[in-house]
Amino acid sequence: MKKGMIILPLAGFFWFNSFTEPAAMHIMEGFLPVWWAVFWWIAAIPFILWGLKTLKTVIDENPEAKLMIGFAGAFAFVLSALKIPSVTGSSSHPVGTALGTMLFGPAAMTVLGTIVLLFQALLLAHGGITTLGANAFSLAIAGPFAAYAVYKGLKKTGVNPGTTAFFTAFSANIVTYSVTSFQLALAFPSETGGIWTSFLEFSGIFAITQLSLAVCEGFLTAAAVNWLEKHRASLKGVHFS
Repeated sequence: MKKGMIILPLAGFFWFNSFTEPAAMHIMEGFLPVWWAVFWWIAAIPFILWGLKTLKTVIDENPEAKLMIGFAGAFAFVLSALKIPSVTGSSSHPVGTALGTMLFGPAAMTVLGTIVLLFQALLLAHGGITTLGANAFSLAIAGPFAAYAVYKGLKKTGVNPGTTAFFTAFSANIVTYSVTSFQLALAFPSETGGIWTSFLEFSGIFAITQLSLAVCEGFLTAAAVNWLEKHRASLKGVHFS
C-alpha cells in the first residue's frame, strides 16, 4: 500500500473532527486545586531545565538540526490541537510527541511539548497556565520518556523503523492519557473507592476514543518516519537517536 493511501485518510479523519466542539482539552485552566497545580509545576521544572540543556547541546553539535526541531514541535502542535469528541461526551486528541522523541530524545521533547502546550493555552484556550505543569508532566514528560523506552527496546530487536515508530507513538499516546487520568484521580479521589476508583472513572471517559486515536497516530507517525528515512539524504538534521 502506498504511503499516500495511509496518510490522506488519517489526515482527513483528524481534520474533519477538528471542527467539533469539545467538552475538554488537556486539563483546563483552574480545574486543579491550587496545591496540585503547584505540585505538578514543581515536578515538571527539573525535566524542562534538563531539556533546555539537551536542546542546547543538540544545536551546538549540529546547528542544522534547528529545522527538524521546529518540524518536530510543529508536528506535536498540530496533532495535539486536534479535538476528537469522545463517546462519553468529553474529548480526546493525539499527542504528537513520539516523532520528536525519536529524533532528539525525551529530554528535548519536554521543552518542545511544554512550548506546544503554552501556545495552545494562550492561542487556542486548550489547557491553561495554572495547569501547564500538570499537562506538561503528562504530555511532554511521562509520554515521551515511556515512549523512548519502547523505542530503544524495539530498536535493539531489529524491528523495522515504521513498526518501531507505530508502537512508540502508540505508547506515548496511551501513557499520556493514563498519567492525566492519574493526576485527576489524585486531585479528585472518589468518596467511595478512593484514588483507584476515580482513576478508572476518569480513564473510562475517553478510553474507547483514545485507543483508536493511538492506533491512528501510530500509523501517521510511522508514515512520517518512513518518509524522513526515505529522504534522509536530502534533509539536513535528520538523525534518529
